Amino acid sequence: MGNEAVTILQFLALSERLKRELRHSWLSDGRRESVAEHTWQMALLALLGYRYLEQPVDIGRVLKMIIVHDLVEAIAGDVPYFENGSRKQLKAERERAAIDEIRAELGAETGQELHDLWHEFEARSTLEAKYASALDHLEVQIQHNLAGIDTWEPIEYDLVYTKMSDRCAHDAFLTALCDAVRGQAESKMLAASIDVESIKARLGVQAPSSNRSSSAR
Repeated sequence: MGNEAVTILQFLALSERLKRELRHSWLSDGRRESVAEHTWQMALLALLGYRYLEQPVDIGRVLKMIIVHDLVEAIAGDVPYFENGSRKQLKAERERAAIDEIRAELGAETGQELHDLWHEFEARSTLEAKYASALDHLEVQIQHNLAGIDTWEPIEYDLVYTKMSDRCAHDAFLTALCDAVRGQAESKMLAASIDVESIKARLGVQAPSSNRSSSAR
């Protein structure tokens, strides 16, 4: 048992990097967010919302997947969603190599479990993975909504309409949550005198059917 304890402690020295790896997201007090903080908020969001899903999920597996999903960034680093260039092109390859390295470091059943959870999240082929993946995208926008608008890049105005919907479309509750998050983002942009209607027109975004029906009456 002593060897296993040492292996765990050695691995925590690696995973601790996620507390120091900064994302392209800011907190409401102006400090940049760490990967570990994103993971925690995403896990809490999963716990708050899973009872309202149309199809039940194994919340224990969802939480495991969330804990593991960005673990590769302790080795590969974080690459913003909208970044272009060599880091973005090599992201998938470097992350696959990182999860293999993690599996080898932990060994046996634990390493294989983390490896399988990471690949399940990436494949999004299970209800648990689809839920976790949707929350990954939603949490990013929720945090942006809490931060100052001056921390947003112009491309992130577009992402309000292009990044979240597809990951949430399989479930009515997630769709409603997505709409609420987008509504907060729109209010924030409008308060900053950003031309929201121009962005939506350029992207071909239509109003929800309920809004179109009410305006027609």
